[in-house]
Amino acid sequence: MAPELRHLRYLLAVAEHGSFTRAAEELRISQPTLSQQVRQLERIVGVPLLDRTGRSVRLTDAGETYARHARRALRDLEAGRRAVQDVQDLSRGHLRLAATPTFSAYLVGPLVAALHDRHPGITLDLRELTQDRIESDLLADDLDLGIAFSGPHLPGVSSTTLFTETLSLVTGDHDPGDGPPRPLPVRDLGERQLALLNGDFATRSHIDAHFAAHRIRPRIAVEANSVQALVEIVRRAPIATVLPDAVTHDHPHLRPVPLEPALPARTVTLLRRGSSYQSAAARAFTRLTQDLVRARGYPGAGQ
Repeated sequence: MAPELRHLRYLLAVAEHGSFTRAAEELRISQPTLSQQVRQLERIVGVPLLDRTGRSVRLTDAGETYARHARRALRDLEAGRRAVQDVQDLSRGHLRLAATPTFSAYLVGPLVAALHDRHPGITLDLRELTQDRIESDLLADDLDLGIAFSGPHLPGVSSTTLFTETLSLVTGDHDPGDGPPRPLPVRDLGERQLALLNGDFATRSHIDAHFAAHRIRPRIAVEANSVQALVEIVRRAPIATVLPDAVTHDHPHLRPVPLEPALPARTVTLLRRGSSYQSAAARAFTRLTQDLVRARGYPGAGQ
């Protein structure tokens, strides 16, 4: 007798929850049925897969090995199911996409609009995640694509360069002056009040590293957890911030001020699991993204 898919799912559910009771609730079957099915699997493979002697149920050494292969088998079967259902003419399809938070301010909206315009039959599951989470979810086959920054990446994650993101100091247009603003030495930032993204953002770490390299201790008046909040603050108050230039270009009431030396640029990439099946929807979105960043004139697009 060979194991069936339900055996694999039942074993992994018990291992995840450390309990037959909680796993049975999730699977919506009775606990005796779940226990009987797992014991049946253990008879098929010929070794105990679960250690039931402690306060919680855990995988044995043999169970750890078997579960690793079971997860891979279920992941491959799910990829096969998507491949069979994939429609190459893109009249329908589904895309699981994630992006790091700052891209929601200037890139995600235009991309979703372009996807809907070109391929209205493709549905989208869009998430805002940290880069670490994006890469781990790609490897677990919980995502098809991710928009983040260049590596180093986790083994198994491959990247396609999209464009170069540049950042500048940004003020409101309270006093636009004559002509473009003069470059501001970084050392003079200590005299300005700043509103910055909080420490949960990779962009903040990027900014802090630049300040630290030049021994600048900025006067941080506001910390926020959204780019939109910074835009509104800077628009209405005599406070500066640091934002990607692409955000500033989309808001005519913002005024970029170049810094000397400039903040280091970052390479924006499209990430995917290197060994994964790439659906027609994912391939179409990759092409669409490349077309859009070229059309919008982002630095480094198409290189």
